Amino acid sequence: MPKASTQQFLEIDQIREGVIVLKNKALRAVIMVSSLNFALKSEEEQNAIIYQFQNFLNSLDFSLEIIVQSRILNITGYLDKLKELEEKQENELIRIQTAEYRKFIKDLIAGRQILSKNFFVVVPFTLIEIPGIKEARGIFKKERVETLTEEQFQRAKSQLWQRIEFVALGLRRCGLQCVPLNTSELIELFWSLYHPEEAEVGYYPEIPPELIR
Repeated sequence: MPKASTQQFLEIDQIREGVIVLKNKALRAVIMVSSLNFALKSEEEQNAIIYQFQNFLNSLDFSLEIIVQSRILNITGYLDKLKELEEKQENELIRIQTAEYRKFIKDLIAGRQILSKNFFVVVPFTLIEIPGIKEARGIFKKERVETLTEEQFQRAKSQLWQRIEFVALGLRRCGLQCVPLNTSELIELFWSLYHPEEAEVGYYPEIPPELIR
């Protein structure tokens, strides 16, 4: 008996033009959102952010999903680059400084995982929200819309993009930066979700200039 592929268990039918099309023909868009160090804000700034976020939530007439993705940072390449600089360094003092800096970084991360966090907002749109189109059932049921015409897709995409702009505007008022993911970025996101070990992020912070003179 042949093994079932992972794709058979996913609700995604296709990803096109920066839009996720589910098997029930509903659409989803994903916005990547910046983080905000709320604790470092003054009390007045914190209250202003909370007020703006409350207004944003109260203005919504559709649901949103907020996703926080944690990914392991792989710092091996950065340590290897420091080791290479150390070996090539002709100035003895700088070579010692480079070795000490490399040891400091290595000891800092010893026994712990360094994580990178990304924040996403998923914006939905369903065909039932377009006048003249019958309800697209199938989120939890077997009945599904078999086809999605190009006209229906473009109409739904246009409505979805209006929602994206509305959500992005509301989040910017809270001091956050937003950018919708395109097709290749969406594919990479889902690949990383289902292949977390292979999707470790390479981490290359700026090397102190005094170590490369």
